[in-house]
Amino acid sequence: MLTTDDLLLICHRDARGVVTLTLNRPQAFNALSEAMLEALQREIDALARDSGLRALVVAGAGRAFCAGHDLREMRAQPSLGYYERLFGRCGRLMLALQRLPVPVIARVHGIATAAGCQLVAMCDLAVAARGARFAVSGVNLGLFCSTPAVALSRNLARKAAFEMLVTGEFIDADQALAQGLVNRVAEPEALDAEVERLVAAIVAKPRVAVAMGKALFYRQLEQGIEAAYADAEQTMACNMMDAAALEGVQAFIDKRKPAWAG
Repeated sequence: MLTTDDLLLICHRDARGVVTLTLNRPQAFNALSEAMLEALQREIDALARDSGLRALVVAGAGRAFCAGHDLREMRAQPSLGYYERLFGRCGRLMLALQRLPVPVIARVHGIATAAGCQLVAMCDLAVAARGARFAVSGVNLGLFCSTPAVALSRNLARKAAFEMLVTGEFIDADQALAQGLVNRVAEPEALDAEVERLVAAIVAKPRVAVAMGKALFYRQLEQGIEAAYADAEQTMACNMMDAAALEGVQAFIDKRKPAWAG
């Protein structure tokens, strides 16, 4: 097990190249302090350069996944410049997760609120324990969760996302599943096993195909339909030229399992 210098998160890597980053401020419900954001950014930047990485799991230590920004820290420095830098740093981290060439899975238990809910939404996939709760509750403090709104509105239907944002009310894991914020819900004692099932399905596929597909998936969402199809067509053509796809198609023709390297 590797730890960052300030022990704000724990990094574990298994033999398959699956990395787990665990937010490790349990006494503060894993609030995203400046130090936490810096530690996460450093780890994500390093993982982006890691060709052996196959999947990333983001988890939280203690009783919660993540309670959002550290409000005590924020209140101590009431200046526009400070808040611009803080939210800019958080936004860069969220985009870095999306730009990783491998799927990122949120392992959610307890609460995921405000920027913690944003973190769930910005992960490519999410598995929640039954009993987990989600909210973008800044509006209850007079602070509309504008940056979480960017991620939330790209996961949920508009009215469902706006209801969460404008009321600050919690939704439970089953509601989060129905509304598209999470992919799977498991009993608390089965949470790790459910995450592992999802991870195993991912690492069984060629890394290059997943990487190309993830990049295209997010690019096309921001394009008009004609541009999206043009981008997707080019991506598929390039993907088809890769050895993994050629082997996979040949294996289908031969009625055998693909013999993918690695």
